[in-house]
Amino acid sequence: MISQPETDTAFDPDADRLREECGVFGIYGHADAAALTALGLHALQHRGQEATGIVSFDGKRFHSERRLGLVGDAFSEASVIDKLKGKQAIGHVRYSTTGETILRNVQPLFAELHGGGFAVAHNGNLTNGLTLRRNLVRDGAIYQSTSDTEVLLHLVARSRKQNFVDRFIEAIRQIEGAYAFVSITNKKLIGARDPLGIRPLVLGELDGCPILASETCALDIIGAKFVREIENGEVVIISDSGIESHKPFPPAAERPCIFEYIYFARPDSIVKGRSIYERRKAMGAVLAQESPAEADVVVPVPDSGVPAALGYAQASGIPFELGIIRNHYVGRTFIEPTQKVRELGVKLKHSANRSVVEGKRVVLVDDSIVRGTTSFKIVKMMREAGAREVHFRISSPPITHPDYYGIDTPDREKLLAATHSLEEMRQFVGADSLAFISVDGLYRAMGHERRDPTRPQFTDHCFTGDYPTSLTDVIGESAKQQISLLAEAG
Repeated sequence: MISQPETDTAFDPDADRLREECGVFGIYGHADAAALTALGLHALQHRGQEATGIVSFDGKRFHSERRLGLVGDAFSEASVIDKLKGKQAIGHVRYSTTGETILRNVQPLFAELHGGGFAVAHNGNLTNGLTLRRNLVRDGAIYQSTSDTEVLLHLVARSRKQNFVDRFIEAIRQIEGAYAFVSITNKKLIGARDPLGIRPLVLGELDGCPILASETCALDIIGAKFVREIENGEVVIISDSGIESHKPFPPAAERPCIFEYIYFARPDSIVKGRSIYERRKAMGAVLAQESPAEADVVVPVPDSGVPAALGYAQASGIPFELGIIRNHYVGRTFIEPTQKVRELGVKLKHSANRSVVEGKRVVLVDDSIVRGTTSFKIVKMMREAGAREVHFRISSPPITHPDYYGIDTPDREKLLAATHSLEEMRQFVGADSLAFISVDGLYRAMGHERRDPTRPQFTDHCFTGDYPTSLTDVIGESAKQQISLLAEAG
């Protein structure tokens, strides 16, 4: 007997989604640096909605504005942008995967070092961050945040190298995991990408001024030109002298995160020359070939399931319809004291389009199943709207392992696919049939013949358990440690 999902998180459908990572942006030498950074962060808002910040430098002083909430709320007023003076700036949008959502964890983080100020923003997660933190604290370091990003500040500060670039490189050689860093000093804008290129970072140009950003959509919003991707393991130094490239790591095959293509990147972004929108449609098409269904209509779970549903519909010849309408004007919903009201919570963000699904055999397409609680509610919603059959199709393989590289996933025992068979999952969500794209099918949608098990083309551990780096904090003593927290009055 498969038990039904708990309803205590019904008020927040997003609690059962893969949570966004973070987004970074930086620009050098432009008179409107802060304003352009704010616009770039707007385009990256999908990568994190909990907090945002900008640090600028005007040739003499650094200026910082960091706030909880959305970019539009933090940087919509001209008076705020006017305070962020200077021709170079970096910015960050945050969803916390390490550290609480409190103001002292909001990036960019800043430190006054020997030789001047240093600000850094980070997308990703350091898998030895707690271990390094423990060693640094033991040696006398004083931490101001619980973010793993602060490790970089301390490592740079403790380096005895004379040149700042050498100090920065010495610091990143000590860290493990996934990262895309953007940093500014009083003379430079610095970008760095982890040795496997797990987290994305691109180089652009506007009015002759270099730009670093997590995705190309941040370049598009300000009319900037895409130049190239920062290579895996590359450090770029941008200054008045131009752009320098450093390769401080041994050569390695790139393994970008496959979830950028499945879920995280904005559909209009281009990653490694691949249109995210077209790749997601291709995933849907492969899914239709692998797992066809006799149905009357293909319905996406909005918004992330839309491209894959389009691909499924086009490949299968089944009409595509918007059978679920999403309300985009709902923020975080509140907890009501009664279960009856809590159970209505999912309808605040998703409601069935009865005229489309009533009496129909529905193929419901989504990009992933995590805990399965929201999937259960959406299938139930389809049935209550009169759907005759509901065939659930997922455009990613089953998620069986947690992520440690910047995606907030539950522990393995809370991942539905890690604890249930396919048939048990089908019963859990209440669908007439359930199917996922295969791992090799996903790779075909990405333009490869199949997954190469000896040299995988992507970081895909959530589906395969094949983690591409050491997981020092997970298996070491640091996994048992707690970081002390100082509660801050709101």
